Amino acid sequence: MKLGIFAKTFAGTTPREVLSAAQRAGYDAVQYNLACSGLGPLPAVVPAQEADEVHAATEETGVEVVAVSATYNMVHPDPLERQQGRRSFTAIAGAARRMGTRLLTVCTGSRDARDQWRYHPDNASPVTWRELCAECEAILRVAEAHDLVIGVEPELSNVVDSPRRARELIDALGSERVRIVLDPANLFEIAGPEQRRELVEGAIDLLADRIALAHAKDRGADGRFTAAGKGVVDFRHYLRALRRSGFDGPLITHGLAQHEAAEVTTYLRAAMNFAEEAG
Repeated sequence: MKLGIFAKTFAGTTPREVLSAAQRAGYDAVQYNLACSGLGPLPAVVPAQEADEVHAATEETGVEVVAVSATYNMVHPDPLERQQGRRSFTAIAGAARRMGTRLLTVCTGSRDARDQWRYHPDNASPVTWRELCAECEAILRVAEAHDLVIGVEPELSNVVDSPRRARELIDALGSERVRIVLDPANLFEIAGPEQRRELVEGAIDLLADRIALAHAKDRGADGRFTAAGKGVVDFRHYLRALRRSGFDGPLITHGLAQHEAAEVTTYLRAAMNFAEEAG
């Protein structure tokens, strides 16, 4: 299991700056964001030169780009906003393999017009579900054209808000290109230790055949996100459950400040070693 971090945890607007910072903090991989190339997270165009600079930085630093973020609000109530997001997804897709990865990550969004991470009651409506499926089918055609896979991350405030809903999306789309980004801190807000363990095990059991990327952020006892090791998520249990399911892909941490990066490396490597030794 390779340990990585969100690239935009680090200050910088060139891939060399950002990947060098990740390497110094002890990481082997990043989930890249084109904001780290000075293009913004959803650029309309990704020039070939910019993609080549990302790949050159991976060669120079030894830090692999295991995924690129292409997240936009896939169910924005304004179809023109969705269309603009899809154009950016298409631009990123065209550059992904040049950067060194086949995995683009997305979240399914919210009907909230101002904040795709905020819950809206219409997220659960049949109309929203149909529009999400149509949007997914559109980006799947882009992924097929570039031989990519799409990592969907369940988020409590999004349309796909649970492992069960993620499984429903997988079944509805019927494509092997649909994968899952699993984050244990997205499975609950406030829950007791036993319930947290049950949620983690249940999510992994349900989605094991599709998990392409594991995330590692934490939640405090008050429900707020925090850096891994500073909250209530049992990462030894989470990583052991992942290993038992057969997962050996990248573990990507986020939700931390740059000054916490080295400390989190130490914490997560210890948890990874425990999971490996425990078998």
